[in-house]
Amino acid sequence: MQSAPVRFADSLLARIKRIEWLGPLLLRLVFGYFWLETGWAKLHNLEFFSGRFVEWGIPFPTFSAALSGATDLIGGALLMLGLGTRLATIPMIVNMLVALAVVVLPGISTLDEFVELDEVLYVAVLFWLLVTGPGKASLDHWIARRNGLVPAAA
Repeated sequence: MQSAPVRFADSLLARIKRIEWLGPLLLRLVFGYFWLETGWAKLHNLEFFSGRFVEWGIPFPTFSAALSGATDLIGGALLMLGLGTRLATIPMIVNMLVALAVVVLPGISTLDEFVELDEVLYVAVLFWLLVTGPGKASLDHWIARRNGLVPAAA
C-alpha cells in the first residue's frame, strides 16, 4: 500500500499530465510574440538596424537587416500558430547563431558570461521546439491528425 505522500504525488502528477499540452502552447505564444514584435521593430526601423549591421561588419547590411526582421516577424507568427514550427525554427536559429558569432561572442571571455547570454537561451528554446515540435495545441498537430499521421486520441 502506498503512503499518503506517494498517493498525493501520483495524483498531482496525473493532473499535471492532463494539461501537458499547455506548456508548449504557452511557450510558443510568449516566445512567438517576442519574435514577432522584434521583427516588427526591425522592419519599421530598418534604417537604424541597417546602420547597426554596418557597425557590426555584416555584408549587405540593408538586405541582411530586412531578412533578419522578416525572419523574426514571420517565424514569430508561425511559432504562435504552431504552423510549420520545426521548419520555422531553422532560419531563426541561424539568425541567432550569426548574432552570437558576429556581435556577442567577441566580447565574451568566460563560460559564465556565455551561458548568461539571452541569445544562448533563445537558441536553446528554438532548438527544443525544433526537436520536440509545437505540441498538441498547434496547427501542425491538427494538420497531422487530419491527415492520419497521428491517432485522433493523441
